[in-house]
Amino acid sequence: MNTTVLEVHNLTTEFRTKAGPVIAVNDVSFKLLRGEILGLVGESGSGKSQTGYSILNLVDSPGRVVSGKVILRGQDLSGYSESQWRHIRGKRIAMIFQDPMLTLNPVLRVDTQMIETVQAHQKVSRSQARQAAREALVKVGIASPDERLEAYPHQFSGGMRQRVAIAIALLHEPEVIIADEPTTALDVTIQEQILAEMQGLCRNSGTAMVWITHDLSVIAGLADSVAVMYAGRIVEYGQVQDVISRPEHPYTVGLINSAPSRNERGVPIHQIPGNTPHLAQLPPGCPFNLRCSKAKQECFRMPPLSPRESGRQLRCFFPYEYRKKEAT
Repeated sequence: MNTTVLEVHNLTTEFRTKAGPVIAVNDVSFKLLRGEILGLVGESGSGKSQTGYSILNLVDSPGRVVSGKVILRGQDLSGYSESQWRHIRGKRIAMIFQDPMLTLNPVLRVDTQMIETVQAHQKVSRSQARQAAREALVKVGIASPDERLEAYPHQFSGGMRQRVAIAIALLHEPEVIIADEPTTALDVTIQEQILAEMQGLCRNSGTAMVWITHDLSVIAGLADSVAVMYAGRIVEYGQVQDVISRPEHPYTVGLINSAPSRNERGVPIHQIPGNTPHLAQLPPGCPFNLRCSKAKQECFRMPPLSPRESGRQLRCFFPYEYRKKEAT
């Protein structure tokens, strides 16, 4: 289980706008082991989704990956042509989108879509492909798979459509899955079921996964490690229980304290002061410095992502010193 499956090195993605170039993903690096689940966490606009798209080379114009490497089991995917990427996507690296209708064609039956997906990467008969599709639906807890295969996407509930999208991602037992907030629009019960199923599938199959979300409570029960992003950069990275129980970056502390469960009944929910800065108008130095109570003059230069105890990495000159009474 300690085999490194995916390595991302200094990944940077830029968008050209009328206001000038905007760096949506800025020098992002991490690695993923076999069977590991990494939570990529941050507010809207933090760059977490664009990181996922950049890994799969799915950034649309006017955006482009300007530097960095994506290495899959020792194979550098940088500079791959679109035809080469088509052999990688879906087979070795798959993506689950927040909206399942980005995956599913509304005018085609589910079996047609899943069979085409299987045959795009495997030379098998239609009946073999259909059997693979049936088994994938069973894996994600869909009852009566033969009946569901003959249905159209509009005949499914939102949760069921998302399960089908997950089943499609699992068809080729990929080495890596990028999941972009796939349960955000679902009710809590369905969300918990899907999270449990995805966690079990990763443990049993050895598939590694990047789970992109704004919800730290989801990551706490799902992931092995977590990378917290702010303004396109990773600001804290480490084992999930270490980061959740002893957050060191002021932004991470703010995210955790903003959770409703951390606030007493009748007391206003804690909020991080100010607003996320526009990526085209970032302040000098640490982009969190205008919202941070710990900011000092040193924070007007960019802190490096430095190693800490227990393998943690932190981008902060004045980290939060954990005290139990302050974290409760």
